[in-house]
Amino acid sequence: CSKTLTLTFPSTGTWVTFGGQISDEVAEQLMTIAYESGVNLFDTAEVYSGGKSTFLVVSAWILPKAETERGLNRKHIIEGLKGSLQRMQLEYVDVVFANRPDSNTPMEEIVRAMTHVINQGMAMYWGTSRWSAMEIMEAYSVARQFNLIPPVCEQAEYHFFQREKVETQLPELYHKIGVGVVSWSPLACGIITGKYENGVPESSRASMKPYQWLREKIMSEDGRKQQAKLKELAQIAEKLGCTLPQLAIAWCLRNEGVSSVLLGSSNLSQLTENLGAIQVIPKMTAGIASEVDHILGNRPHSKRDYHH
Repeated sequence: CSKTLTLTFPSTGTWVTFGGQISDEVAEQLMTIAYESGVNLFDTAEVYSGGKSTFLVVSAWILPKAETERGLNRKHIIEGLKGSLQRMQLEYVDVVFANRPDSNTPMEEIVRAMTHVINQGMAMYWGTSRWSAMEIMEAYSVARQFNLIPPVCEQAEYHFFQREKVETQLPELYHKIGVGVVSWSPLACGIITGKYENGVPESSRASMKPYQWLREKIMSEDGRKQQAKLKELAQIAEKLGCTLPQLAIAWCLRNEGVSSVLLGSSNLSQLTENLGAIQVIPKMTAGIASEVDHILGNRPHSKRDYHH
């Protein structure tokens, strides 16, 4: 994320799949394969799967915001992280994340609490998730003013159909203060896999009750337009000798400000396919990127090109 923290990409996320769609046994198998394949970053949180999963996490990112304890005040940050460490049987995590900004807590209190858990050896670094560039800069300024520890990275949604924040707002932070991006949902909750081309399959995430919003999004007029664009993008993937998901993940990783991409996998074949995206990155030339931009037609306007 910055000069002092280097993340190997891609990484795995446990938000939807672990503890919800799959068993602990399958989760442990997936994590073992991921770790053996070079993945060294596992993203989890106290609210994911209601804290029910029991498997050991090799390296975890914690979002200090339980459903019953809203906010980022000092008490909740410290207690939330302590509880997560106990459940995971870990002494510390590499990065602790402040999930969503909290307007009810002064920024100085948040930064002081994060500095405290790092100084206590409970975490090595801290980052933000779903914060605006202005809020991240405020945290950085507070840290510098009071000689505290600033955030090193931001978790942000980034994929073919969600580009604005990562491509126009965060690059300035990357170049000015070294804040990197850990992007999530590279396949847009499965939309980019192509499995929704002919509607919503029964076994898919969009068919699950909590994901009614996803189903509606897919079946909307915009959703059908996205599927049409994905058909064209699939031709580029075929030309490169990869799958559409691999193209999508490689496209995310190609952005110089993106330190890591969080992947969610519910079975071994999905994980293997996703990890194969690393082999596609060298094929992501300026010409290919231009073709993708032409098909998507949604490249944000910015002062400079932040891609390689």
